[in-house]
Amino acid sequence: MLRDIRNILIAQTEEGDVEEVSSAVAYGLSLATQADAHVTVQAASLRLLMPHAFVSGVAAGLASAENQRLGALANAVAEAARQAAATSGLSCTTESPQLGYRDLVRNLAGLARTHDLTVLDAEPAALATDRGLIEAVLTDSGRPLVIVPPGRVTFACARIVVAWDGSAKAARALNDALPFLHAAESVELVSVTGEKDLDDTVPGADAAVHLARHGIEARVSSLPALEGDVAETLRQHASVAGADLIVMGAFAHSRLRQMVLGGTTQSLLKNCPAPLFLSF
Repeated sequence: MLRDIRNILIAQTEEGDVEEVSSAVAYGLSLATQADAHVTVQAASLRLLMPHAFVSGVAAGLASAENQRLGALANAVAEAARQAAATSGLSCTTESPQLGYRDLVRNLAGLARTHDLTVLDAEPAALATDRGLIEAVLTDSGRPLVIVPPGRVTFACARIVVAWDGSAKAARALNDALPFLHAAESVELVSVTGEKDLDDTVPGADAAVHLARHGIEARVSSLPALEGDVAETLRQHASVAGADLIVMGAFAHSRLRQMVLGGTTQSLLKNCPAPLFLSF
């Protein structure tokens, strides 16, 4: 059983896209079952807001109808999650707010602060609504999150790859992921060399000693960056290793007073072979 995980938030935003298939709810419920944790499912819908001064009665009616449709879809997701949780014997709270984008972002980040971790679907498009929610939870909740790629509906953590560059962000992720590392059969600390200077950072061997004092045995590996691409190096290595989970610290840069995720983080959010555990 996973230790010290008692409260999990799963979030899905309904945008009415018939091609969009969520894995986060099933994966999150599977994780909660193994942790014997309470789960909160937020099945939100994005409310269409139209300025009254520029909207005809017909357009307003169409917007209202679409909001009702999206709200009904979100309610259905919440009810299905509640029933699935009940079948698994889980304690579950559901909510299905319909909010404008800014309020949706603010609400989810705030809710995440009172949970041990948040589970969200992967979103490859950098400008999509769900990517904005991922970035908000990551940078503004103070809590870790797990990003679930399509098709991953069952939680597993037998084999964990930790992206280790010796930075403060990597140390934060390593600490936040301790419950998962304790449950793992295999833990590997992977440092990718050649992309940046790691001379002033903490070596992976020192991190392995720290984990050993927590009763966790970890292997240490050093890999050359494939054509200078850290994300692709991690992606290929995790695939070959059959990783169930990739743990890494997320980086962000300030640009025009906005937080913009770093290139490695962005690349893995776009395409990752396993669920991605992120801390900021």
